[in-house]
Amino acid sequence: MIVVVAPGQGSQTPGFLAPWLAEERFRDQLGRISDAAEIDLVAHGTTSDADTIRDTAVAQPLIVAAGLLTLSALFDQAGTGDNADRAKIAGVAGHSVGEVTAAAAAGILSESDAIAFVRERSRAMASAAALTPTGMSAVLGGDEEALLARLVELGLEPANFNGGGQIVVAGAPDALETLKIEPVAGTRVIPLQVAGAFHTRYMQPAVAQLRDFAATLSPSDPTLPIWTNRDGSVVTSGSSFLDLLVGQVSSPVRWDKTMASLADAGVTGLIELAPAGALAGLAKRGLKGIPTIAVKTPDDLAAAYNMMNGTV
Repeated sequence: MIVVVAPGQGSQTPGFLAPWLAEERFRDQLGRISDAAEIDLVAHGTTSDADTIRDTAVAQPLIVAAGLLTLSALFDQAGTGDNADRAKIAGVAGHSVGEVTAAAAAGILSESDAIAFVRERSRAMASAAALTPTGMSAVLGGDEEALLARLVELGLEPANFNGGGQIVVAGAPDALETLKIEPVAGTRVIPLQVAGAFHTRYMQPAVAQLRDFAATLSPSDPTLPIWTNRDGSVVTSGSSFLDLLVGQVSSPVRWDKTMASLADAGVTGLIELAPAGALAGLAKRGLKGIPTIAVKTPDDLAAAYNMMNGTV
């Protein structure tokens, strides 16, 4: 049982798309996506610096675009254009904005609708983040209940339950600094270079804006099983998944529950779409013993094909 997963914001690095754009088919596809996103993703994926691609309005479309390039290669190994290789995948899941990529992989959103949605999502979240100074920190180790109690004391919120003893928390910068200086016993607090408190109450203005845009889309029911960040469940309704995508921007990402559901379903291999690495790393702790392939460049596609074809 091979599952494809799509990473979220923070997985991008300067120049990570350069190896992909060495191939004409990917250059052409990214050009089309750039036009739809109304942003120069070719430049942002090749020459833009770290600060530029950290901007939410840039990072989110860039990450989804990279996932779509990878999907087009995975789902059409033979180059016939018929996506026959979809049948070799048992399901998909995405982390945070990666759920938009997963929705495209499952056939819920067309490529153009996925890009339009992430374009609006990134702009809405960037606008919400600009309203109040906030930040995020990763907390490693320690007792989860003790950490959650401490967050309440400080007015912080859990944003990502990533599994393997990692929880990303978010809120006011001074409260995050207090948590770093006075951490919960057994924890290590690492400030993250992000532009807002994503997946918390601070993103409520983005939810309202995104809900209006989502009403203009016509999602289809998934043609592949798709697990949600909300609680790790499989969603069978395209409209329901789109509703979850809207609410997700101000709700915690429960990647821990997603991994638990994958384990319960009998996953035997995980392929992470570009910009890959983060989810494969989490799987090593949360899905111990399950082989993973991180597709960072086209050179990694052969290993992914082998896994899909059962030859790993």
